Amino acid sequence: MYSRNLGKGKRLIKRLYFPWRTQEVYVQNIVYLGIGGNMGDTLRLFDKLFWVLRRERRVCIIETSPILKNPPFGFLEQSDFYNGVIAISTSLEAKKLLRMLLSIERRFGRKRSFKDAPRTLDIDMIFYNNLTMHSTFLTLPHPHWHTRASVLIPLSLMKLQ
Repeated sequence: MYSRNLGKGKRLIKRLYFPWRTQEVYVQNIVYLGIGGNMGDTLRLFDKLFWVLRRERRVCIIETSPILKNPPFGFLEQSDFYNGVIAISTSLEAKKLLRMLLSIERRFGRKRSFKDAPRTLDIDMIFYNNLTMHSTFLTLPHPHWHTRASVLIPLSLMKLQ
């Protein structure tokens, strides 16, 4: 594991699978997922998430970012967050992918108690191809991606953009 201080409470962390890049060819829907968590052993959960996604036949991991440790926003009385970005290729359409991601969050113990609450694992769809969508449950691209260091810093360190 490698760690580098970025200042202002932010730290960049590299692990075995973060960053990572596939050698496979991908031609389906390209999706960027923002991942985060601050409860339990988040780094270990990220490793487990990597393998859950690798085993999913409808998903191919293209690339992962390094992990960013950063202070919480919104509700501040909680531990720092670990955040990263995963680029995937998938045959699933956006709403079906969202259902799969919410199911994975639940399997990892995610409880939605209040806005910006501590969490074991959060998986957000940041981009789905160039799709723009506004529905009750899904907005694409993610409405706040461009204002969050938790997305911008990991995304800036990826080769595929």
